[in-house]
Amino acid sequence: MKTGLQAMAALSTRATTAAAARPGPAVRIETIDWHRVACDLDDSANVTIPKLLDADECAELVGLYPYDELFRSRVVMARHGFGRGEYKYFGYPLPEIVAALRSSIYRKLAPIANRWNAAMGIDVRYPSAHEGFIARCHAAGQARPTPLLLQYGVDDYNCLHQDLYGEHVFPLQLAILLSEPERDFSGGEFVMTEQRPRMQSRAEVVPLRQGDAVIFAVHHRPVRGTRGVYRVNLRHGVSRLRSGRRHTLGIIFHDAA
Repeated sequence: MKTGLQAMAALSTRATTAAAARPGPAVRIETIDWHRVACDLDDSANVTIPKLLDADECAELVGLYPYDELFRSRVVMARHGFGRGEYKYFGYPLPEIVAALRSSIYRKLAPIANRWNAAMGIDVRYPSAHEGFIARCHAAGQARPTPLLLQYGVDDYNCLHQDLYGEHVFPLQLAILLSEPERDFSGGEFVMTEQRPRMQSRAEVVPLRQGDAVIFAVHHRPVRGTRGVYRVNLRHGVSRLRSGRRHTLGIIFHDAA
């Protein structure tokens, strides 16, 4: 019987072999129009990156889910009032593809995060390399890894929430849909809400296909109004699944206390 470490090693080996035929995720990240990403995040607090992972990479990540030894904890949402479904947080060391995505995308998002904090009058600035930010988290007692795999079945959903986890919070995060809508599941849309001062909440459904990534605001973002820049609060979740099973990779850039 294959162990979790063997499954993770096989994923790494196949990713290396496949890279000879197709550039790996870290290389694909360099081809993304990051100026467009920044503009879309400024406009709507989310942006979709099509086909960041291919179907084989998605299937390999889903295949890690049964191996409990790869994860530090399992959360059943209904027990905590988070919704229905479950998720598992990876333990360190992270699977190679997850670690590469986390490090590579952080470097692209750090300038956006710094610009947002400056606009909102927040003094915190983020180092250019993810290793430096994680060292800051660990020094403050936030040492538990936060990348996770989520699994939903029929009638499962994820309540609107924010992934904060401690004092040190990186203001952007990433989710990659690992299943194919209308083939593997129906329903289960990624949903965001935005609450501006003295206004009703605005909801947005972000359509995703297998391998698509969505980058989105964790907590709040700056919006320019007639009297200057103000903060709006955001939450995200997943609507009810009507059929099938849905898996997602979540990449949060800060670690947990």
